Amino acid sequence: MATATIDGISTRYEVVGSGEPLLMYSPGGFDATIEKWSTQGIYAQIKFLDQLSKKYSCIVFDRRETGQSGGCVERVTWAHYVEQGKRLLDHLGIDKAHLMGGCMGCSAVSAFGATYPEKTLSMILFWPVGGARYRMTGHQRFAEHLAFVSQNGLEAVVSLAKESNKAFGADPRGGPWVSVIRNFPDFADKYARLNLDHYKAIVAGMVRTLLDRDTSPGAEPEDLLCLDIPTLIIPGADASHATSAARYLQECIPNSDYWDMPVPEQSAANCNAKVLDFLLAVPR
Repeated sequence: MATATIDGISTRYEVVGSGEPLLMYSPGGFDATIEKWSTQGIYAQIKFLDQLSKKYSCIVFDRRETGQSGGCVERVTWAHYVEQGKRLLDHLGIDKAHLMGGCMGCSAVSAFGATYPEKTLSMILFWPVGGARYRMTGHQRFAEHLAFVSQNGLEAVVSLAKESNKAFGADPRGGPWVSVIRNFPDFADKYARLNLDHYKAIVAGMVRTLLDRDTSPGAEPEDLLCLDIPTLIIPGADASHATSAARYLQECIPNSDYWDMPVPEQSAANCNAKVLDFLLAVPR
C-alpha cells in the first residue's frame, strides 16, 4: 500500500499486476475501500482484482472520506471523486487508463468519462447504483445524521466515531466523514469545532448533489450522450442497484455494450471472461 496527497487530502492506493492501466473505483457505497473488491458481496465471489491483475495494472484506492484516505468538510460532488482518480493517475505518471467502477463507483466512472474523455480508454460499469429506492435510502441516511447532529452536536459525532468501527452506511449517525474522524486526530479536533449551521448546510447540499435523481447519478445525461468511449454495462437487480439504472446508462451512452445477464447467472467465470474480452477488444 502507498499514499499520495491530492489537493491536501491523502489517498491510500495500491497498484496490482502489470500491463495497461485500469483505474478501479471501489464498490461499497460510502465505505468504498480497496478491500471491498475482495470482501463485499458479489465482488468476493467474482474476484475481479485477482483475475484482472493478471493482464492489467489495476489501480485501486480508498475513495476520499473512506477507509484510510483523508477528507475535507466541503460539499462533496461527483467532480471531487473524479479529481481524486485523475490526480492519482497524474501522480503515477499515467496519461490514459481504462476505468472500472463497482456500485457507487460507477457514478464516479461515468462522471470521469464525461469530464476527461481524452484520458478514458474505456469504461466498465458493474452494478451501477440508482433507482428510486436507492435515492430515498440515501436521503434518509443523511437525514438521520443531520438529526443526530442537531440533537447532540459535532463533538458527539467525534465520540461516536471513536467508539465504533462502523462506516456511514452502517450507522448514519456518524456521517460521511466518520472514517476520517476515526483515523485522523487533527481532522477530528477541527471537525468538532466547526460552525454547526455551516456544517448542516454543507451536508444538506452534499446529499442534494450526490443523490439528485431516480436514475443512475454521476454524469449529466446530455454529457453521456456525447461520449465516444467503449463502455460495458453489467446490471444489478436490487434496491440499491436497480436494473433501470443500468438501462438508463445504456440509453445515454452511445454504442454501449449492455450485458443482459441475470444476476443469478453472473459467475466468477463468465463475468471475468466478459470483462477481459471487452477490454481486449478496445481499439488501441
